[in-house]
Amino acid sequence: MLKKERADYIAKRLAELYPEPPIPLQHKDAYTLLIAVLLSAQCTDERVNKVTPALFVLADNPADMARVPVEEIHRIIKPCGLAPQKSRAISALSKILVDEYGGQVPADMAKLETLPGVGHKTASVVMSQAFGVPAFPVDTHIHRLAQRWGLTSGKSVVQTEQDLKKLFPAERWNDLHLQIIYYGREFCSARGCDGTRCEICRTCYPNRRKPKPTRKA
Repeated sequence: MLKKERADYIAKRLAELYPEPPIPLQHKDAYTLLIAVLLSAQCTDERVNKVTPALFVLADNPADMARVPVEEIHRIIKPCGLAPQKSRAISALSKILVDEYGGQVPADMAKLETLPGVGHKTASVVMSQAFGVPAFPVDTHIHRLAQRWGLTSGKSVVQTEQDLKKLFPAERWNDLHLQIIYYGREFCSARGCDGTRCEICRTCYPNRRKPKPTRKA
């Protein structure tokens, strides 16, 4: 298969497997999604979903969160890891949202990326999942699978994002981001597949006999 043929097949198969992919992080609005995504850095979605209910009972909007002591935020989110940095970021960004954006999460990639603890991937997730703006956030699952499927060289997550955006139409980016994540977890995990076992790997590369090495994100 040529790269474009692989991309077309992958998009079609993922749409069949996950026609309406749900957002894995529990949230009720753009702010709670932003906090959940921030917490998910180096942490599983499952663990984040166990932590956020208690946090959002305490404060589920920027104005209330800005008044919560950092130490209290830290106590609740400690199971997520990197809690000291994340608790300070949650407090600081909440204050900025109140002071500069009227307590609202801006639907603007550049403005989101200026918030404490919010990098490009987090901003992309919020833009796509909270505001429906086409974006293609690349996490470790997507970075690994895109290499296994021959869609990118994997030199960096930035390069992977650029390559995927060129291969797929913008109207598919938001769903594909989630579909690839779900497929990676279910069928093509780091240990569960080496580029030769799962359905998509075998279909894209039927003659591949050796494991496909991939670069880390």
